Amino acid sequence: MNILVYGGGAVGLGLAGALIQAGEKVTIIARPDTAEALIKKGLARCGIFGDCQWPSRLFSVATTPPLEAGSVYDFILICTKSYHSKAIAEILAKNPRLLAAQTRLVLCQNGWGNAEEFAARLGSSRLYNARIITGFQRPEKNMVQITVHADAVRIGSLFTRDTEPVVDLCAALTKGGIPCEPTRHIDRDLWAKMLYNCALNPLGAIFQVPYGDLGTSIHTRQIMDAVIREIFAVMAGAGYGTYWAEPEAYIRHFYEKLIPMTARHEASMLQDIRSKKPTEIDALNGAVVRLAERHGIPAPANRQIYHMIRFAEERYLTGALGA
Repeated sequence: MNILVYGGGAVGLGLAGALIQAGEKVTIIARPDTAEALIKKGLARCGIFGDCQWPSRLFSVATTPPLEAGSVYDFILICTKSYHSKAIAEILAKNPRLLAAQTRLVLCQNGWGNAEEFAARLGSSRLYNARIITGFQRPEKNMVQITVHADAVRIGSLFTRDTEPVVDLCAALTKGGIPCEPTRHIDRDLWAKMLYNCALNPLGAIFQVPYGDLGTSIHTRQIMDAVIREIFAVMAGAGYGTYWAEPEAYIRHFYEKLIPMTARHEASMLQDIRSKKPTEIDALNGAVVRLAERHGIPAPANRQIYHMIRFAEERYLTGALGA
């Protein structure tokens, strides 16, 4: 398979490494500094799935989408932050030569609403989403560290139940060391991840603590419980669902199973704030708030958390309050 990995951050490099290990033809689109490091040093992986090193002769690197003849892809994996979705969808829409009839886009991003951005510009028939609850960090420009793995990557479509187009991709990722499986119910998986991320990510960033600390305090537990119950109400009102029929069942699973597995993990949102970068709050609690408004459902806990993170962003993105 010929695969384009759009985004050379931790997730993109993690998935790219698995595909290279499986023997697939891989091109990585990365920022210039990352591209330079990958070309000079190759791609390295360390962590719970073992250490690997792939020299740059085994893959290609670019800083913009390759448009030369023959650069049509079987899969384009979108591994950027969610706030880049609109811009990347527009780039792909303006360069249709990258998209053959068989090309499938797989959105490997956090949050809810990314598929809408791509579907509006490229149609829905080629769109798939990936639910990823593996912890990827990037200690160096050309290195990805896998810190935790809660479950297999799952890939499916919000627009069709047909998983046949992504079977080979799932098999390649699994062969390369990252378990992956197709699913006909990716919506349930994405909302399960939304519940987890919306409860933990912003609070971990606000209080600058790992997930386990949030689960041991009665104060943060009350906030997270409220966030979770609101999301269940919003899901029901918007016609979505997940693997738990009611919030109390999920809350038990959340504290008994999910937090213990990732107790020492720090939120990517905390890493963004420390690096003074934009966060993905708009695609997480912000997406919940927008859906709540659309369906007339109150969501005060999610709204307050959303505005707290936006305040933190304003402090370092604009350098002045209210700017």
